[in-house]
Amino acid sequence: MTYDRLVCANCAAPVSEGRCPVCRASRERMRRQSGLFGQLTPTMLLVLLVVTAAVALALQHAA
Repeated sequence: MTYDRLVCANCAAPVSEGRCPVCRASRERMRRQSGLFGQLTPTMLLVLLVVTAAVALALQHAA
């Protein structure tokens, strides 16, 4: 989940706007946590799974 869809429990504003210290802290924490796999959507994960399975099958048939 991305922080642009979260609502702050402290000020009831979107976290992405950073209106209060709680919003800003949450926004920064989520930015730090999102690394290589933090930005993957379910569709991207499905495509990655299909490509991995296709490569595995190709390697299996080549051997």
